[in-house]
Amino acid sequence: MAVCQVKLPPCAYAGEGSIEKIKDIVVKEDAKSILVFTDKGIRSTGLLNLVTDELDAIGANYTVFDNLKPEPAYTDVEAVLAEVDKVDGDFVIAIGGGSVMDAAKLTTVLKNAPYNIRDLLNDPTIARKYIKSVMIPTTCGTGAEATCNAIVAIPEEQSKKGIVNDSMIPDYVILDSRTIRRLPKPIVAATGVDALAHVVECYTSKKATPLSDTYALAGAKLIFGNIRRAYENPDDMDAKNKMMLGAYYGGVAITASGTTAVHALSYPLGGKYHIAHGVSNAILFAHVMEYNKEACETQLAELCDAINPAYFEKSTAEKAQYVIDEIADIVKVTNIPTDLDQFGVKMEDLDFLVDAGSKQTRLLVNNRRELSLDDIRAIYLKVLK
Repeated sequence: MAVCQVKLPPCAYAGEGSIEKIKDIVVKEDAKSILVFTDKGIRSTGLLNLVTDELDAIGANYTVFDNLKPEPAYTDVEAVLAEVDKVDGDFVIAIGGGSVMDAAKLTTVLKNAPYNIRDLLNDPTIARKYIKSVMIPTTCGTGAEATCNAIVAIPEEQSKKGIVNDSMIPDYVILDSRTIRRLPKPIVAATGVDALAHVVECYTSKKATPLSDTYALAGAKLIFGNIRRAYENPDDMDAKNKMMLGAYYGGVAITASGTTAVHALSYPLGGKYHIAHGVSNAILFAHVMEYNKEACETQLAELCDAINPAYFEKSTAEKAQYVIDEIADIVKVTNIPTDLDQFGVKMEDLDFLVDAGSKQTRLLVNNRRELSLDDIRAIYLKVLK
């Protein structure tokens, strides 16, 4: 076996009530001035209180930043960082979805730094960690709590880009299912399918390793087995706990192996048309995997063995197709739109999509089957009217 590596947060807590560990973390880190990142939606639901009540209980000094936009552009993150720079800060806590956690992770490498976010877009290798952090996801999930990635929109390119540096791996993670107890069904669907894409793409990635496969496979079992339950029954906390854990495993797998063409081709949809990240992935997911099938049939069959042992005697081709059909069915039963017309994307936008999607080389190089411009065009045509 070739040398391989997996990187993950040094400390993770999981289970209902685990958010109470914040007090211990703050004391251990001797945090004097805490920067709390969230958004107005999280604040309005009262979920922010799960954090602030713990901080108040120990008399911690903190400042809340809740004005980050969903699916932010790098300029939006710059605006938040300008506010952050007005206060002292020696520790970061983020409670929210992927956008909140990505902004918080960027803060850990930008607060007091001699470079800015534009510099990181040009050369992410210059980043270094200045402040430690704890991530508390409120979806099931983006996996951002485990990754070294921060995704931002680039308005001038009408697309998205990932800033990737190991320094952004969080120091602590808290997976407390109370944060998703009342998560709206459309968000359960979109973030759950996003997490599913992470584990499937990572397992079928050219950069997959035995270590990344361990996490991707474990995540796949949890997500395939629980996403329908978590969506259909909001009170099924066992399913939601398992979805959070599966999403975390997917995030760890991303850091080790990376996603592929599903994410690559979804970025222009988020960047120009502001389609939610999980939804754009869901629209493309089954189509991309169908295209990839001939190059990763074995890996898809292995996923089938993990999620449905009853198919053990089936052929490799049948197992691979089962996984793709399961993906399509999950998107269907969770009522995620399956074409771009509902989002105002027209046939005349096809050339832009092909060009912008083909430029996502950071992820396309992970895809086991190479995509030509015609191949990319054919995939987009499947979801355009």
